[in-house]
Order: sequence, then C-alpha cells, then structure tokens
Amino acid sequence: MASVIVTASSETHCREGLLRVATGTIAFASNGHADVIRITDEVRDTVRQADVHHGTVTVFAPGATGAITTIEYEPGVVQDLQEVLESVVPSSHAWQHNINNGDGNGHSHVRAGLVGPSLTIPIVDGRLTLGRWQEIVFCDFDARPRQRSLVAQVMGI
Repeated sequence: MASVIVTASSETHCREGLLRVATGTIAFASNGHADVIRITDEVRDTVRQADVHHGTVTVFAPGATGAITTIEYEPGVVQDLQEVLESVVPSSHAWQHNINNGDGNGHSHVRAGLVGPSLTIPIVDGRLTLGRWQEIVFCDFDARPRQRSLVAQVMGI
C-alpha cells in the first residue's frame, strides 16, 4: 500500500472573513455540433461582481448535452478537440438513445458525460487561478443550435 505525505508549502495562506455566496447566469446562443465557446471573460465578470477575493467559482451547465472544461482557446486546439471527440464518440454511430428516442443526439449525451457538466476554479486575491493560456469553455454537443444558460456560483470571502 502506498503512503501519501502531505506537506504545507511556504505558499499556503489562510484568509478569514464572512462567507459570501453569489450566483449568476451566463446566457448565449450556440451552434451545437461540438461548438466550443470561450466564457472566461463572463466568469471573470461574475467573480468581480461578487466581490470575493478568496474562494472558488463553480460553472455548471444545466442540461444533458453541454459541458464545461478548460483549453488553450485557439483554432487549432478547438479543431483538435472536436476531431478527437468525433473519433472517440462518432456522431454517425448507431446510438441506442437515437433508436429509443429518434432525436439524433445520442452522441451529444455521451460526449457531455465524458467532458463533464461543471468546473471549479480557485480565486486568489480576486483573480481566477488559470494558467497563462488556459481558458474556460462551454462545449455544446447537441445536434442543433440552442440557447444556453450556465450557472456561475462564487463562494468565498
């Protein structure tokens, strides 16, 4: 059995104060078909409006055909992500969901399940702790354009 040793680094800080919870929405139209939409600025705006300096923000995609993740948001990476998902979860496959429901978006549900509906990001000194090229994105895997509304909840002090 492996043992795990946890040590505190000199970077560890403790902040105290009254807990604040602020919930907002990020609404937009998407094209479906593995549309990847950058939402980093909208999440930053939500954090700024919440006036939380230390805590977390969770972005959640209600529904069963959308997902949230981070990538380097540039056309090549977006295309690579779309191609990998098409390779791993092909839209042309005979999905049981399509056979049962006839709506043609079985691949959308599977892709959303693989990527996941939410993302939590630490907030330190009022800023998202994203890496230099890391952007928050919503992936719309549905088989048609949609109006989307994400939940962004900020918790902290």
